[in-house]
Amino acid sequence: MITAICPGSFDPVTNGHIDIFKRATKMFDNVIVGVFNNVHKKPLFTVEERVALLKEATKGIPNITVDAFDGLLADYAHDKDAHVIVRGLRDANDFLYEFPRAMLIKSMAPDIENIFLTTDNRYYHVSSSAIRELAQFGGDISALVPPCVEAAIHAKVKK
Repeated sequence: MITAICPGSFDPVTNGHIDIFKRATKMFDNVIVGVFNNVHKKPLFTVEERVALLKEATKGIPNITVDAFDGLLADYAHDKDAHVIVRGLRDANDFLYEFPRAMLIKSMAPDIENIFLTTDNRYYHVSSSAIRELAQFGGDISALVPPCVEAAIHAKVKK
């Protein structure tokens, strides 16, 4: 059994993320969506809210679990007996950001493989920060995020 982790802050989760998760579940026996709790950032959603939204958004996807973590990703992967980290790439800039991180993880944990999946063309322009900005200015995000996320964002933005 091969377990993979799809890590990220997912603030909020987008349809691009969901696409990567679905594709990862076809490649690996178990996929853990690891929601990173970065205490140095001020997210739109708490880690608990992000976990709940991800559970709702992924409920129909087989062999996937959602979990929160803090600390080093390599340590978390070892704790979960995961040997693969899956990252989605939208463009070359994402690769330039993700590659050094993958090499650092590899130096810390040689038994963990890093896999990059390119995003579906429909989502290459979609980022969590763009979703937050669009929502704050009243833009239509319905095609970019799962319905539960759209509702939660609108509820937060109206406050």
